[in-house]
Amino acid sequence: MWLNGLKNSKLLLRSSMFGLAISLSGCGIIDKHVEWETVEPETYPVLKAVGYAPISSQKGESDSMKLIMAMKASKLDAYRELTEQVYGQKIEGSQSVSRLVVDSETLRASVEGVIRGAEVVKTYPVGEDTYVTELSLDMQQVYDIYLSTTKPRRVKDVKYY
Repeated sequence: MWLNGLKNSKLLLRSSMFGLAISLSGCGIIDKHVEWETVEPETYPVLKAVGYAPISSQKGESDSMKLIMAMKASKLDAYRELTEQVYGQKIEGSQSVSRLVVDSETLRASVEGVIRGAEVVKTYPVGEDTYVTELSLDMQQVYDIYLSTTKPRRVKDVKYY
């Protein structure tokens, strides 16, 4: 008899807990309106990058073709440097050890990103076999480009109903 009472009290307790959980979960749903505003940084840095390329190592049938290829390569190198400054580098390394002696060690760096708004400041030869390109990236222009494509936001006001 008392076993039946114990089962009933457990059932009553479980039912009460379930009912309490359901009623409390209903209190968490509140209608609200969130108002957003755009956020502008206080200062804008100007990033600079320099790219280098050897002229004689370029593939081309003539010296002028090699010079043009070196110009392009130095520009790409400068863009790579700008991308490193904006996005950082991904570094991967591995090391193998055999009998407590390092067998081999490798280190790989890569960078990935999109650079918009960079300006070629100067491009010129240095010495007889190197071409240099200097780039500048005004973060004010980058911010303006960003605003034209997406509107950055933060919470301005929240109204609960």
